[in-house]
Amino acid sequence: MLISMTGFGKATIELENKKVSIEIKSLNSKQLDIFTRIPNLYKEKDLVLRNDIKKQLERGKVELSIFIESVGAEKETKINQPIVEAYYRQLQELSEKLNISIDNEPLLSTIIKLPDTLKVEYQAFDENEWELIHKGAQEAIAELIKFRTQEGTALEEDIFSRIYNIENLLAQVPQFEEDRINTIKTRINDNLNEFVEKQHIDKNRFEQEMIYYLEKFDVTEEKVRLANHCKYFIETAHINEAIGKKLGFIAQEIGREINTLGSKANDTNLQKIVIQMKDELEKIKEQLLNVL
Repeated sequence: MLISMTGFGKATIELENKKVSIEIKSLNSKQLDIFTRIPNLYKEKDLVLRNDIKKQLERGKVELSIFIESVGAEKETKINQPIVEAYYRQLQELSEKLNISIDNEPLLSTIIKLPDTLKVEYQAFDENEWELIHKGAQEAIAELIKFRTQEGTALEEDIFSRIYNIENLLAQVPQFEEDRINTIKTRINDNLNEFVEKQHIDKNRFEQEMIYYLEKFDVTEEKVRLANHCKYFIETAHINEAIGKKLGFIAQEIGREINTLGSKANDTNLQKIVIQMKDELEKIKEQLLNVL
C-alpha cells in the first residue's frame, strides 16, 4: 500500500514540575532531512531522537520540536548576593569619601544593573525524566506514521483511479484504428493519383511502400507496453515498502508510451484520447511526489 510523506504527530508528557509537548511533522522530500528544536537541557539527546526518526520514517522533510511549560523553569535566575554586597560596600565607601549622600533603594536598583549581579542556575539533567520524554517522542512518531498511512490510503485511491482511467482510455483505441488506417490509405491514393498517372504506377512497389508506411503508424507495440506498464504500476504499489521513487520511474515509462502513441496517432479521435491520458498521468506524477 502507498504511504504519504506528509504527516503530523503529537504527545504530551505531564511531569512533576513541567508539561512537555512533543510535536513532529513531515513533508515530501527526495531524501530524509531532519530538523530538531530541543531545549538546551536535552540537547545531548538530539542524536538519539535523530536515530529514532531515521529508523522509522525513511524519507521526507521531518521537523521535531519539544516545548516545555514549567511550574519552575528550565533555568532559574537568582541574585548573586556576594557580588551585590561587594558593590554596595564599595559604593558606600565611595559616597563617604566624596561626601555624596545616597539613598539605599535607588542604590540597590543601580547595583542590580551592574555586571554579574544576577546568576542563572540551570536544572540538572534527570535520566528518569528523559526516559518519559523519549517515550513521548516515540508516541509522537507512531502517531505521525499512522497519519501518513491514512493519507497514503487517500493517495492510493486517487492514483489508482487515474491508472484505471488510462487503461479505460487505452481500451477505446481499437475502435478508431480501422477507420484511421483506411483514412491514411485513401489520402495516400488521392495524393498519388493527383500527381502520377495510374498507368505509370508499379502496383507491387506501391503495395510494398504502403505496407512500410502503414507499419510506421502501427501502435500495437505501444498498446501492449502501455497496458503492461499500468499493470506493473498497480502490482508494485501493493509491495509493502517505500516505493514512491520506483512508481515515479514506472510513470515515466507510461509517459513514453503515451507520447509515442500520440506521435503515431495521425487521427483526431486518437489525439483526444492521448491528451486525456496525459492529463491523468500528470496528476499521477504530482501525487507521487508525496508518496514515500
